[in-house]
Amino acid sequence: MWERFCFYGMRGMLTVFMIDKVIGLNMAEDVANLQYGATQAFVYAFTFIGGFFADKILGFRKSLFWGGILMISGSCILAFNPHDFFFFGLSFTIIGTGFFKPNISTMVGQLYHAGDARRDAGFSLFYSGINIGALLGGYACITIAKNYSWHLAFGFAAIVMTISLVTFVFTQRKMGPIGISPFKNDAGKKWYEYAVYAGSLICIPAIMIMVSKTEYTDYFMYTIGPLSLLYIFYEMTKYSPAEKKKLLAALVFILFSILFWAFYEQSGGSLNIFAANNVSNKLFGSIKLDPNGVNNSANALFVILLAPLVGIAWIWMANKKIEPNTVVKFGLGFLFLAAAFYTFYATRFFADQNGIVPLDVFTLAYFIITFGELCLSPIGLSIMTKLSPKPLQGVMMGMWFLASAYGQYVAGILGAGMTSPKDNATAMDKLVSYTDGYQQLGLYALIAGIVLVIISPVVRKLMQEVK
Repeated sequence: MWERFCFYGMRGMLTVFMIDKVIGLNMAEDVANLQYGATQAFVYAFTFIGGFFADKILGFRKSLFWGGILMISGSCILAFNPHDFFFFGLSFTIIGTGFFKPNISTMVGQLYHAGDARRDAGFSLFYSGINIGALLGGYACITIAKNYSWHLAFGFAAIVMTISLVTFVFTQRKMGPIGISPFKNDAGKKWYEYAVYAGSLICIPAIMIMVSKTEYTDYFMYTIGPLSLLYIFYEMTKYSPAEKKKLLAALVFILFSILFWAFYEQSGGSLNIFAANNVSNKLFGSIKLDPNGVNNSANALFVILLAPLVGIAWIWMANKKIEPNTVVKFGLGFLFLAAAFYTFYATRFFADQNGIVPLDVFTLAYFIITFGELCLSPIGLSIMTKLSPKPLQGVMMGMWFLASAYGQYVAGILGAGMTSPKDNATAMDKLVSYTDGYQQLGLYALIAGIVLVIISPVVRKLMQEVK
């Protein structure tokens, strides 16, 4: 929970800090969108690498601990001087998240036996729990930054991440053998672990350069995806035909998840800027809330409220033998996403003469988008563990997050394309430009959802007994 506080608190501050003209980096909005996409792309790309080293060398527990240490270090650097050391601090956070994020999800998957019908519900509840941190961090950090101090806000993220790490250290003994290093009983290979730690630190200057220059992100993304696929295809040669079919099905889910996250992750980029420029600070006409805080936390609040209900609904439908298969669930996720972006588009019809839209309609769109996320994301985490052989689970979970990296990368490009071409654009100009973009995203999400429903029988055959 506290790790999610740190992650979503930082995520919610990045774009706003980059366009801030006083203490921030004073970037143009299109540049900030591209920079946000590049930063988040590296965050998620490194989850593939983190998953690989967890599988092969560190084990999930040591990966989580090392990732937490790096994230705390990055937040402390940003708290000290966010303007001058912005990309240096981000580099620590990127690598730390890579070691942390995919492996906690894999450990949750290993709590359930194969074929356990409670797995999807378990991941939904897990998703709800981590979103408590996202709710608190998403609202608190940006509110503190805008009203008090950016230094304090970044430092607050470091404090709660420390709480997360201490909690993990004292509770891991209850997990039995789950997450233990594969080299636990092989003292001769202990140096492998130290090499991973040293290598991740040596990479920091290179990451800092690549993140600060978005053109390097292009080169990185053009390389890491094909290489990752080649590695997966190589690993597939070691398994039976039945297991290969399941891995092919997993790759279909991964491909469509790229599209989903490219649309969904406007929340940290263009929607964050839209909230700062065009959304009022009154909910229901009287409750005063920071629009950026709402943008960063509304989805998490709705996940907390709705995830248990959705999990129960899946179990009830399974008992009645009417539960949609996983492919159709993915399709439903896109259809809800389409409805949400059409709602973001519709905010323009409620705007005042200054181009300011009601917070109520903006929040309603996040309510709708949450159903889409709950149809796809926790189910996606679950299906990766179902379809992957156990020795490949960490890598396939990393592939799932690598797909998110490509989604983030494309999200930045899409967000940059939505910005107004006018140098001194008014709030009304920005309203029209961004909402036109949201209308297009709604259409693309609708098409993707329909395609998934149509191809669901083919993908189901590849999945075999997995539901």
